[in-house]
Amino acid sequence: MKLFGLAGWSGSGKTTLMKALVPELIGRGVTVSTLKHAHHSFDVDQPGKDSYEHRRAGATEVLVASANRWALMHELRGADEPGLEALAAHMAPVDLLLVEGFKRHPHPKLEIHRPSNGKPLLCPDDPHIVAVASDARLNDLALPCLDLNDVPAIADFILKRLELAPWRS
Repeated sequence: MKLFGLAGWSGSGKTTLMKALVPELIGRGVTVSTLKHAHHSFDVDQPGKDSYEHRRAGATEVLVASANRWALMHELRGADEPGLEALAAHMAPVDLLLVEGFKRHPHPKLEIHRPSNGKPLLCPDDPHIVAVASDARLNDLALPCLDLNDVPAIADFILKRLELAPWRS
């Protein structure tokens, strides 16, 4: 399973690009899963639901299943947050695992950068950023700079970089 990440400051457009990349890649015959790093306070469960009550009662894991999907919730209960490799190991094999977040992890990443956000580029301090996608022209970058709005070209770049066919010529 190949792994490729999207990194950038909050509000840069990582999720927007991810939502466009997934169907673009699937349309080319590539199987795709995603892994997103979330804020500490996120919760997929809701008070009043049976699964929430199971966790509140002390269950380490709760698996909720239906005819349409299943979800496994694992409570850390003070244990260290698992790293990217440990989390990816829980996922079924696919051609490509797209990762949103985990910007400090050493895997190939595309930086999403919007100069209008007023945030600096991450790439000068991260040797694992292999290209930048932006909505503005960026001069003097040693890395490839892609148009943030050209999803097919970004998909081409990722597939070619990871040697996953098919990409456009």
